[in-house]
Amino acid sequence: MKRCELVYKGAIFNADSSFDTRAARKVLWNRGVKPNIAENKRNRKTVKRGRKRHFNAVVYKRRFVSERTFAWIDKFKTLLIRFERKAAHCLGFHHLAFALINFRGLFAKG
Repeated sequence: MKRCELVYKGAIFNADSSFDTRAARKVLWNRGVKPNIAENKRNRKTVKRGRKRHFNAVVYKRRFVSERTFAWIDKFKTLLIRFERKAAHCLGFHHLAFALINFRGLFAKG
């Protein structure tokens, strides 16, 4: 992320309960990213003590939208396995896939 010069300070990282580890949370906090990770109760042998971890259920529900969109994109074989050598061609196929996904929602029967 440093090479791409992305600004991620103050960003929220939504993750499922498999990322509920002390190490993952520490890495995120050290980089200025707020972890919004569901608690994995099976990951604990004892009851958690101390300060309650930050978790926003409303923001976490929005995570489903991006997960679903990535699943739809993965249905396009050309995008799943990048055959194009030029980035412009790959970007064009992504735009085409996004258009097809949106048109499917607009013209859905029902």
